[in-house]
Amino acid sequence: MFATFMEVLDTTVVNVSLPHIAGSLSVTIDEATWVLTSYLVANAIILPMTGWLASMFGRKRLLMLSVVGFTLSSFLCGLAPTLALLIVFRILQGATGGALQPLSQAVLLEAFPPQDRGKAMGFWGLGIVVAPILGPVLGGWLTDSYSWRWVFYINIPVGLASIVMTKLFIFDPPYLRAESRKIDYWGIGMLAVGIGALQIVLDKGQEEDWFGSSMITTLAVVSVVTLGVLIVHELATENPVVDLRIFKARSYAVGVFLMTVVGFVLYGSLVLLPIMLQTLLGYPSLQAGIAMSPRGIGSFFMMPITGLMTGRFDPRKLLASGLIVGGTTLLWLSKLNLQAGYWDIFWPQLVQGVGMSLLFVPLTTVAMAPIPRERMGNATSLFNLMRNIGGSIGIAVTGTMLARNQQAVTAVLGANVTPYDAASQAMLAQMRGAMMAAGADAVTAQSRAYATVFGLVVRQATMVAFVGIFQLMGIIFIALVPLVLIMQRPKRGARMTGVH
Repeated sequence: MFATFMEVLDTTVVNVSLPHIAGSLSVTIDEATWVLTSYLVANAIILPMTGWLASMFGRKRLLMLSVVGFTLSSFLCGLAPTLALLIVFRILQGATGGALQPLSQAVLLEAFPPQDRGKAMGFWGLGIVVAPILGPVLGGWLTDSYSWRWVFYINIPVGLASIVMTKLFIFDPPYLRAESRKIDYWGIGMLAVGIGALQIVLDKGQEEDWFGSSMITTLAVVSVVTLGVLIVHELATENPVVDLRIFKARSYAVGVFLMTVVGFVLYGSLVLLPIMLQTLLGYPSLQAGIAMSPRGIGSFFMMPITGLMTGRFDPRKLLASGLIVGGTTLLWLSKLNLQAGYWDIFWPQLVQGVGMSLLFVPLTTVAMAPIPRERMGNATSLFNLMRNIGGSIGIAVTGTMLARNQQAVTAVLGANVTPYDAASQAMLAQMRGAMMAAGADAVTAQSRAYATVFGLVVRQATMVAFVGIFQLMGIIFIALVPLVLIMQRPKRGARMTGVH
């Protein structure tokens, strides 16, 4: 869990530090965003290969190398004197961190008997759910109080603790030893190109105006073609780098789809809410991060409880409850307006944290139940990859919808502000009078009154765009409930006498 928490934290902790990084290294903020993109691309490429790498080098050895590499590259990121070197070290950090999530999850799923896996996933899930929420708060505090470099240095003590504990307590099971077999070079190459191109498209699409950009169009075509050929190749080859045959397990296939959508909603809403708090409700960046904490608080207290409940009740019922609670809280957020106070934000998020706990732990338990232990590494790799890709799609789609819906609603609302509308004319006269009372001449007051009214229209339109996206996400969550019926209830296996 130490390694997982550290790696997931780094996907969000740098976001709030980008303006400081850009200023310190004398680059634009657009150029500095490659610090995020480079990490996500390298991370996404390594994630699906983790099961294969573990079979080649041994799980404990790979875990040790990954933690050491991640900790060392974090230290180098903090020292980086230029943007180019920082991007190189972030690529190294993403590549070494990509294996941490699936490896740690596979170890826990194998170390506990089926009836206790819910408890294990409850505690492991704390890192997955709480880390992205804690990231912006911790990143903002470190950057404001010390320097953006401490965002990377903070990984060093956590990494050292993880190295020591991995060395002492993690062991390879007897059925999973390092083995030499034919290397799927074509699979590795297509995986790197296809996933890397897809991640760049999702991360840079909105910034480059999507398919209005030749770069984004080219990368999208490359990604679709390469991944399509990769699927055919991996199903036909004898020693695939990614074993896609694992999707024959019905519960696992449905579980991966559900986790992709959960990633879409979780990361999409994590990006939207701070933007709404800062741009519309006037929260400073650190206060916006703190206002996001109730979701983490709800998850923190509910996750272990859900783990215990998963072993006693049908986890599919808990999963359906989590989807309903999560969807309901998003519909709750869709009722916000520009007069919303702190507690209007607090309660939906607290309940949402509880819903995410009810969703995440049972989903992992049910999806992994039919997977043989020797294939667990490959299964967790694809599971975590699709959650990350779902998150990237969520961030890209919600960002695009926000920008375009804002423009559309502004046009609709603005059409009602006309010389023939009594309320509009009364507001303009009131504004003009206020400007003249403040010392402006008649022409300047008229101009400022128009600008002020237009600003009010834009703020309302932006709020409508935000709540519309929250409403859509809530509907998506609730619409997923019938899919839970397709999944099989995990069998209660005999209790194991020992664990590795």
